[in-house]
Amino acid sequence: MITTITGKNQVTLPAELVRELGWQPGTQLDWTKTANGSLIATRMLTRSELARQLAGRGRKYLCAGSDPIADLIAERVREDEEEGLA
Repeated sequence: MITTITGKNQVTLPAELVRELGWQPGTQLDWTKTANGSLIATRMLTRSELARQLAGRGRKYLCAGSDPIADLIAERVREDEEEGLA
């Protein structure tokens, strides 16, 4: 597959390749230049993919029965009450 760099330094990827890789408009690529001058494009994870990967990672540090979300909400309610906002 041959592509051309435009005057605005843009490259259009072949539709067949994009479909095969499952990429969508807005997909971000991280470019790496190798020692021999080749380019490697790696798809960046989306925010939701990153969040899914991190979900539950800190669970092992919690005490049994703790609920940090409920604790945070209660803390915010107390702060609002102290400031006369509630």
